[in-house]
Amino acid sequence: MKIIKSNNREYKIILIAFAILSVGFVKAQQKAPAYPLITHDPYFSIWSMTDTLNASATRHWTGTEHSLIGMLKVDGKIYRFLGREDKPYKQVIATSDIGDYTVKFTEEVTDSSWMNPSFDDASWKTGAAPFGNGNAALTKWRSKDLWVRRTFSVNNLNLNKLFLKINHDDNTEVYLNGHKIYNKHGWLNKFQYFPIDDNVKSKLKKENNVLAIHVANTTGGQWLDAGIVEEPEPKKNDLIQEAIQKNVSLSATETVYDFVCGKTNLTVTFTSPLLMDNLDLLSRPVSYISYKVKSNDGKAHDVRLLLGASTDIATNLQNQEILAQNVSTDNLSILRAGTTEQPILAKKGDDLRIDWGYMYVAAPKSAKAIQYISSATAAFNQLIANTSDVPNSELTGKHLSLNTIIPFGKVSTVAKEQFVMLGYDDLYSVQYFKQNLRPWWNRDSAKTIVGELEMAAKDYKSILTKCAAFNRKMHADAVVAGGETYARLCDLAYRQSISAHKLVRSPDGELLFLSKENYSNGCINTVDVTYPSAPLFLLYNPELLKGMLNGIFYYTESGQYDKPYAAHDLGTYPLANGVVYGEPMPVEESGNMLILTTAIAKAEGNAEYARKHWKTLTRWGNYLLEAGFDPSNQLCTDDFAGHLARNTNLSVKAIVGIAGYASLARQLGYNDIAKTIGDSAKVMAKRWAELADAGDHYKLTFDSTYTWSQKYNLVWDKVLNLGIFPQEVYNKEVKYYLTKQNNYGLPLDSRKTYTKSDWILWTATLANNQKDFNSFISPVYRYATTTDTRVPLSDWHETTNGRMVGFQARSVVGGYFIKMLDKKWQGK
Repeated sequence: MKIIKSNNREYKIILIAFAILSVGFVKAQQKAPAYPLITHDPYFSIWSMTDTLNASATRHWTGTEHSLIGMLKVDGKIYRFLGREDKPYKQVIATSDIGDYTVKFTEEVTDSSWMNPSFDDASWKTGAAPFGNGNAALTKWRSKDLWVRRTFSVNNLNLNKLFLKINHDDNTEVYLNGHKIYNKHGWLNKFQYFPIDDNVKSKLKKENNVLAIHVANTTGGQWLDAGIVEEPEPKKNDLIQEAIQKNVSLSATETVYDFVCGKTNLTVTFTSPLLMDNLDLLSRPVSYISYKVKSNDGKAHDVRLLLGASTDIATNLQNQEILAQNVSTDNLSILRAGTTEQPILAKKGDDLRIDWGYMYVAAPKSAKAIQYISSATAAFNQLIANTSDVPNSELTGKHLSLNTIIPFGKVSTVAKEQFVMLGYDDLYSVQYFKQNLRPWWNRDSAKTIVGELEMAAKDYKSILTKCAAFNRKMHADAVVAGGETYARLCDLAYRQSISAHKLVRSPDGELLFLSKENYSNGCINTVDVTYPSAPLFLLYNPELLKGMLNGIFYYTESGQYDKPYAAHDLGTYPLANGVVYGEPMPVEESGNMLILTTAIAKAEGNAEYARKHWKTLTRWGNYLLEAGFDPSNQLCTDDFAGHLARNTNLSVKAIVGIAGYASLARQLGYNDIAKTIGDSAKVMAKRWAELADAGDHYKLTFDSTYTWSQKYNLVWDKVLNLGIFPQEVYNKEVKYYLTKQNNYGLPLDSRKTYTKSDWILWTATLANNQKDFNSFISPVYRYATTTDTRVPLSDWHETTNGRMVGFQARSVVGGYFIKMLDKKWQGK
């Protein structure tokens, strides 16, 4: 779980909850940092970042708008219940995602007046933006410093609010006509907007304005792309009122909203049927949006509903050209959209969205839906006009909208229900050692997405019934294992963890369930992301955990990775062609692989999976025996905290991994090996307790007396019932941790006050009573339900103020299910 560059920007996204009934907003209780709406894989992932569904635009987990708009027309009055329109920025000078541009630039400056309009830049070079050291840069920049000057004209000086639109890496200062408008030490990882002071705006001229920028690279990547935009005066639309949200609820597979829309009540349910006992259903990239409408005044009302889905869902950037078409069948009304370019698997990285394949919006023909394609700004026109005319069944353009109007007809006190499906066919999902792989649902190239949509429509009621049953059982089981607060955390984590993976089949026929290391560095199949994620998949389908390990085993066993320890990753998502992370984590990853293979044997009741990979496991086990007990100065999964020699928690992982290897040997009948290695693990554990002892707790490192750390790796000794560490070790640590808690949780260790929430849940599982368990998880739940960092649940947050430090939308929250796993395996 690493980060090449931590995201240091402060998240100041503030939810303003209006309690003004006249405009429809009511203050809603926060139940999640962000609410999952459509969640299937790292690319097909749409969230609401506010407590009221109509308070903000819906977004991809990276923060880029993937807009869904929903409106209900009741007796001629229109109520918005879903999403918000984009801010209508106008380009003053465009960035490269909107249009091509060139600038004057240099990599060496001797005149301190370089930012002034009067400066003579005739000797500077001319280059096309963006600038950087990666493949996406049109002008390569690899030196330490870059200075650019962009001269521009403004035809109309009667401008409203101006913003600098910029993405840069690293330290940057920006001047407009010689006046500093922006200065930041650090970097951004996407375009952000920063207001320009009106006094500076007033200095603009019709001609010869200059935007001047200096960027200094400090480490890692390099990038610059900048422009200026205007936010026009907002235009009030008197035809559209805001629906009043009365409630939102979250379960494992569903997010449900209740609204009042004038004289009707509306329930909107987003269902992503991620049921792990059916891999074909799990991998089918189709979510449902269900609508139930009924009268709230005892009278009948005429009702029509609009869903608008932005074609940005099928682009990485808004400036990519889209072809949108009506591809309806006898059974379904269907709109489809995708980029005209279709650059299949052409990009890799973290802050990216898919720009190949096709998005689909479909409704049953029985719904008598009216579908049309429009610009984003014209999406509502048909609803307002109340016409059945279809203006566009095919359209090429940018930033379009796929629109579906469902006529409910007369609605009384008996609820009427309809649904729309959102789907995505990515054609090829990942590249695996140079071979492009299709998604699991179409692994044999025998199926079509239209066929999947038709099957999803046919099975709508049965699938929703199965989802509802699973939601109830999962929540109830979580309550039994850890209480109501714990169960709510599991509800939050379920879809996020699963949808950070992609399910495919390897060329050898093995299942691959490949994670993306979201908002960290974008690695694919990172072992120390698999490790914390594992409890969820051990609990519901160990085959999926095998799918998270299979690629790592193959990488070694094919001879492509010849180190004596396990690899860190298989590449950068979606390209799994071999390790890319710059520094290995030898003890970390080898311990992870051994522990998780032992856990698979526990889940399945046999060690046949281990038998298949015994030679490789032995290689890694031998490495841990040699180097694991007192680790050298190396990284572990918490590498954002820096290198650490003699790390006691990492030592625990090695010892538990060795004990796991002994357990596997015993199950396979290798009794001599089991006894020898098992005895070694016990000796190590005893020695560990002596060297790490600091009186009332155990140290962060063997040689640092006045330190402490969460020994979360101990949990596998407990869950797997290995019996290596005595109960007294757990008890002493838990008792000490309870004295170190902050308002939003237990810090990771004595060096900083930030924490990892997945590790807190593991640490809490070491507690031998419900009271202590609750003491650990209650602050985590407080963080999740009060943080002002409105992004899909971050696993790395500050315990003093409840704000995200880095990482978001990652699969590691699957680790929250460790308490349920422990409960299930007790006595097994």
